[in-house]
Amino acid sequence: MTISMEFLFASGIGWVTFCGLWLLLRGRSFSVVLGLTLLGYAVNLFIFSTGRLWRDAAPILQGNGPFADPLPQALVLTAIVIGFATTGFVIELALRSRHDNGSDHVDGREPGAAGGVVGKERA
Repeated sequence: MTISMEFLFASGIGWVTFCGLWLLLRGRSFSVVLGLTLLGYAVNLFIFSTGRLWRDAAPILQGNGPFADPLPQALVLTAIVIGFATTGFVIELALRSRHDNGSDHVDGREPGAAGGVVGKERA
């Protein structure tokens, strides 16, 4: 039994998506940031796979042979840059939330705390 490259690639995208969703549903800010980052990677891999997985194909049209579609590659390259900037912004928001609330929990409350905001009291 041989496993095709498309199956392995699709399975990898599925696992990255699963791990990203699992981390996204955690209660801590750092886990949420990692989950969003992994989901961004999964989307990038999916977009990259829409250009098909070619073997021995030129990235630029030359002659009559097969060539790889450069559009998904350009889209993924742009998405990587935008994703990096967005991740930096979300990390800054998480740090600010930690500073303001005194907790790195997403809603500002520790799971065992009885109501209210842990840390600084609001005036």
